[in-house]
Amino acid sequence: MCGFSSCARRVVTSVPANVTIVKNRPANYKIVRVKGKRYYFWNGKHYRKTRRGYVFVRV
Repeated sequence: MCGFSSCARRVVTSVPANVTIVKNRPANYKIVRVKGKRYYFWNGKHYRKTRRGYVFVRV
């Protein structure tokens, strides 16, 4: 029995320390779709747009 508070526990995950965020994309980027998801492609790498900028992802 949990008493007056909820039994649910909050799990907080943080962004790994080795994530590089690119603030501005270069002029030679391409938008590609992989499995229905939109990615930005430049320099041979795929990036995903976030509120903070563009994050490198492995597709």
